[in-house]
Amino acid sequence: MAGRYFELHEDMGYPGGGWHLADPRDLQGRELDEPWQFTDGRPVRVGERLRFPIYHPGSPREFSQAGVCATPVVHQRVANLFTKLAPDDVQIIPVDVAGQSEPYFILVATRNIRCIDDERSAEVQYWQPEDKRPEMTGEYRAVSDMRIDPAKVENAKVFRTWGWTGSLIVSEDIKDALECADVTGAKFQEVTGPSSVTPEERERSRKLRMLYDRTETAREAFWRTLGFLDGDAIIPSVVGGGWPARRQVWRVIRRPEGRTLFVTDGLSDFYVAREEPSVGFGLELALETDEPVADVANCWQQWVLEHIGNELAEHEGVREKVKTGLLSMEVDGQRMPETLLTKDGRVGVLLGMETPTLPTHFTMPDGEVRLVTVKALMPAELTYLLSHGKNGREELIRRFNERGPSHLSRAWRQPVV
Repeated sequence: MAGRYFELHEDMGYPGGGWHLADPRDLQGRELDEPWQFTDGRPVRVGERLRFPIYHPGSPREFSQAGVCATPVVHQRVANLFTKLAPDDVQIIPVDVAGQSEPYFILVATRNIRCIDDERSAEVQYWQPEDKRPEMTGEYRAVSDMRIDPAKVENAKVFRTWGWTGSLIVSEDIKDALECADVTGAKFQEVTGPSSVTPEERERSRKLRMLYDRTETAREAFWRTLGFLDGDAIIPSVVGGGWPARRQVWRVIRRPEGRTLFVTDGLSDFYVAREEPSVGFGLELALETDEPVADVANCWQQWVLEHIGNELAEHEGVREKVKTGLLSMEVDGQRMPETLLTKDGRVGVLLGMETPTLPTHFTMPDGEVRLVTVKALMPAELTYLLSHGKNGREELIRRFNERGPSHLSRAWRQPVV
C-alpha cells in the first residue's frame, strides 16, 4: 500500500509544559530487565501490570514516549483509535501512570519492516566492526531526516523501521485520525517523498556530526578510565537550554566498593552555534556516592547535578570561579532528601574539592577540561561555611578529609560541625 507515512513522536513543545514519564516499573517498583522490548517492533509478553512514574511533572499527555527507551504510552482514547484502524499492527497493554485514575496503555508496534531509503534520507551511518559493538554491526548508527520506501511497507499502518527501531511510523490515515481527535502530545514528521534537507544543510549536518563524534569518543574514553560506564543507565537527555551543544546529558559510572559516580556529559561539548572545535565551558561535574541508588534517573544525586549544570550554563561568572577553585552554592531542594534541606528548602553544595581517587582534569582533542567534584553539604555545614567564609570552608575540608573519603555525597550522615 504505497502512500504517505509519518514518524510519530512526542511533542516536546507541548503548551503548558507537559509531563515526562520515566521507564516502567513492576509492582515492586523495580526496573525491567528488558525495557527496550516495547520498541523492538514485535509482540511482547508481560507477566504483571506495570506502572510508569513521572520523571518531570506537568500536564498529562494523551501520547507520551516514556523514559530512555521512549516507550509509547497512550490514553484509552488513543488506544481505541489504533485498535480500530490498525488492529493487526499493534498490541495494547494496560498500565498505571502515577497519579492518574484514567486508563493508559503501552502502544506496541508489532511489525518491524526493512524499508529505510538510504539514498533519499539526508544521512545514514552504520555500526562498523571497528566500533566493537558486534551485536550492532550492520545496523543503523544514525539516520538523519529519514525517508522510507513505501513500496516495501505493503499493507502496514503502524510499524518500526528495521535497524532503527526508535522510529514509530504511522500511515496517513492514522495521522489524520489522531489530528482530527486533537490528541495531545502527538507530533508528526513525514518520512516519504524527497528529503527536505538542502545540500547546504546536509553539509552542515555532516560537519556537526563529525564534531559530535570527535567530542563523544574522547570523553567516553575518559569516563571508562574511572570505572564501568553503565550503558544501560544513560539518563534521559534534554534538548535545548544553555549547554554548549544545546543538549543536556548525564552518565553513570560504577566504581569500586559499590560506589556510583554521576557525571554531566555535555558541558565540555563544542559550541554548536559556532560550528567549530572547542571544549565548551571547559568543565564537567562529578558527584560520587556510596549510598545505594535504586533508580539513577530519578534520584537526588542526579537532580543536584541537573540543577548545578543549569546554573553554570546560565552564569559565566560562576563557571569561571568553578574552573579555577572552590565554590559553594545552593540549589532548589524540591524532591531532595529532608536531611539535606535548609530551613529555606534549599540544598548546599561545595564544588571543586580535590580527591586522590578522581583526577582534577582530563584532556580532550580540543583542550583541557576540569572535572569538578560536587559535595552535598548538611544544613549545619552550610550554615558554618556561610558564617566563617574562606576559613570555614578550609576547616570543613580538613574535617571531611579526616573522616574520608572526603568528596563522597551522602544524604544520611552526621555533619562534621
